[in-house]
Amino acid sequence: MSRMEQWPEFFTAEKLAGIGVSEIIRIGAQARALAAQGHDMIMLNTGEPDFPSPDNVRLAGIGAILANQTRYTALDGTPALKAAIRRKFLRENGLTFSDAEISVGAGAKQVLFNILMATLNPGDEVIVPLPCWTSYLDMVRLAGGVPVSVSCPEEAGFRLAATALRDVVTERTRWLLLNSPSNPTGAIYSREHLQALGTVLRDVPHVGVISDDIYEHVRYNNGQFATMAAVCPDLRPRIVIVNGVSKAYSMTGWRIGYAAAPAGMIAAMAVVQSQCSSNPCSISQVAAIEALDGPQDSVAEHCRHFRQRRDMIVDLLNAVPDVRCACPDGAFYAFADVRTLLARQVVRERGITDDMALCQYFLNECHVAVVPGSCFGAEGYMRLSYASSEDMIARALARMTTGVRRLLAP
Repeated sequence: MSRMEQWPEFFTAEKLAGIGVSEIIRIGAQARALAAQGHDMIMLNTGEPDFPSPDNVRLAGIGAILANQTRYTALDGTPALKAAIRRKFLRENGLTFSDAEISVGAGAKQVLFNILMATLNPGDEVIVPLPCWTSYLDMVRLAGGVPVSVSCPEEAGFRLAATALRDVVTERTRWLLLNSPSNPTGAIYSREHLQALGTVLRDVPHVGVISDDIYEHVRYNNGQFATMAAVCPDLRPRIVIVNGVSKAYSMTGWRIGYAAAPAGMIAAMAVVQSQCSSNPCSISQVAAIEALDGPQDSVAEHCRHFRQRRDMIVDLLNAVPDVRCACPDGAFYAFADVRTLLARQVVRERGITDDMALCQYFLNECHVAVVPGSCFGAEGYMRLSYASSEDMIARALARMTTGVRRLLAP
């Protein structure tokens, strides 16, 4: 290694200790490396819809380029996009906001990071129900906070109970971070669940709620979507809603996320964004306006396909020896229980003793990329994205079934 390639360890900030690249991204990199070697890889690790962005959205983006809308915009979103977001909240959630209560960033991930950076002091606690999206815990740590993980078992529907919330709130608690529908489990918090949590929150006025609603439109029940600000309007002064266009409109690469919160919170987030990225992409903002205001047919159509894929992958997983998978209510992930498989002596004798090793086996031997549940705080599970085609799902599960039978063979 040359001197130029060396990097003194003391140049790396202590805050990065124990924090690495997202496991989902790391698994994806491994899979791409295997594909580059000529292996036929099937990627069920990433939460990215395989549908193209709607035609009207793409045309709006092209129109923005042709109209030279390629300059800096307002720091946290153009007035036109903020107006479209406000219309969305009124139309779909019955919530009214002003422009000063809306923030737009380069994806919901940046918006979440802005919130945490703008509000956490060293040692402040953020309650995170497990299983959870892999980035939540590390984002809290990077912002100087302390994630307080609360295990929510499958028997409880992978949802945080009000009693469990009451047990972990302390004087240092700053936020409760809720994700519904959930990544990775697909669990949904109903109006009744949120009301129960709201009862606890009313007794602790120093605790706010970050409501990550990014999978709002990927639901398979017929009920109205419930978000905390609508269910518990008296708590709204301490609620931040996070959403975006990536999942509902298949616009992951456009990188547009947004938040709705009290104006003071939005102003603090703008300070953070002003010092890291400034405005989100001008072209993407125009496309997002069209997504929110234009025809919504594609949203329902995508959800119909996701439901078909969900039913298919759950049936196929439950046909795999020693694997069990409950049917998720939302998002596009199957969260399969592999604890029985991992407990088999013959499997353990082959060196596969945990979900990390099992998913590496599927990657290297079956050429299927899936994510171990331990990445989400749920050991003994694995997450499979069904945002891919039915053909890909069928081929992946055929390979995995063969791989499991091979493991169980005497």
